[in-house]
Amino acid sequence: MIIAIDGPAASGKSTVARAVARRLGFRYLDTGAMYRAVAAEAVRLGMPLEDAALMTTLAETTSVRFSYAEGDPIPAGVLVGSRDVTTEIRTPAVDAAVSLVARIPGVRHAMVPQQREFALGSDIVVEGRDIGTVVFPDAAVKVYLTATPEERARRRFGDREAAGHEAEIAAVAADIAHRDRIDSTRAASPLATADDAHVIDTTGLTVDAVVELIAALAAEVGA
Repeated sequence: MIIAIDGPAASGKSTVARAVARRLGFRYLDTGAMYRAVAAEAVRLGMPLEDAALMTTLAETTSVRFSYAEGDPIPAGVLVGSRDVTTEIRTPAVDAAVSLVARIPGVRHAMVPQQREFALGSDIVVEGRDIGTVVFPDAAVKVYLTATPEERARRRFGDREAAGHEAEIAAVAADIAHRDRIDSTRAASPLATADDAHVIDTTGLTVDAVVELIAALAAEVGA
């Protein structure tokens, strides 16, 4: 079974998807981490993010892998080659770069086959922005998570503070709004709600409550 979880930045995708995977004993794939890894490489190397050909080549030649703790199906880290970029891909610099890189058709063309291969032959929870619409349009369960702009800004602000990055709530809100515009209007696989997706507004809901809703959807399909 494939459970596809989509949604905009700071809607709770990663936290919820991990929790759902643990609850059901499924594997987990954060497709956003793959795009972030490519963006992190571009930032590290000082590459021009607007150069579509260069970004496409980078995506085609960048080996993104996941590391695991023994006995845990949830990835513990993200690697580019042998370099651990788990922390690096969550920095403000990569936050600002990832949508610019991910909107390039060639980059997405390079990443999607890897995402599909990762999911072969297993029950898996996959989260991103085009999972239910492009990567796995036939997923058994499709969920679109959202939240109010204020709630999403509060979450991202908290994440940055917890990671030790300086942040201002107004700037974080502006960054999220800017990313929403890029993700929703890009030509290649824009952020969109699949016609058959279950929309869940996570504002005011605990992670456990959202997990229960998704687990119930999975149980209905598996019954």
